[in-house]
Amino acid sequence: MILDPLPLTPDHDIPAPVLTELTALYASNREFHALSGDFPDPGDVRPEQVATALADELAVPGAEVLLARSEGRLVGIVITLAQHPDPVDPDPWIGLLMVDATAHRKGYGRQLATLVEDRFRTAGRTAVRLAVLDNNPEALAFWTALGYDTIAYGRDRELDRPCTVLQKQLTDPSDTGPEEPA
Repeated sequence: MILDPLPLTPDHDIPAPVLTELTALYASNREFHALSGDFPDPGDVRPEQVATALADELAVPGAEVLLARSEGRLVGIVITLAQHPDPVDPDPWIGLLMVDATAHRKGYGRQLATLVEDRFRTAGRTAVRLAVLDNNPEALAFWTALGYDTIAYGRDRELDRPCTVLQKQLTDPSDTGPEEPA
């Protein structure tokens, strides 16, 4: 699997062929969008809606949209935040991880989560957080199976929906680095 940043034109638009792929990926996840309420009609996700949603994500400082491809096919998208808008929160966040519904249960979600965790680990980050909507038990089961632990309950910042905040340690907190020679 290859993970690359979302390509943008010089005008900061999504190239038409990529937007077509992204729209198909978003549209394939009708059940998720019905739960999240992110699109007015989950059965009719349109390119301009996807473009607007991604532009809104990229407007947040430190946000990154990454596309996952397997054998040239777009199989997933992940949106990350280098830092949560709350300055008290020290960890990066996974804002969205979505796999094309036609490719569910093939290990892409797990692979994509691992690649994102590795990116954060390489950048020296020690933990990562995310929020799962409380009406999405399948997502909660997915993340807890990957080693994420519940650390809080709250409401999401955008639409005030109830959610569970999860965190995964990326390094051993007792690891203080290499030992000094005696």
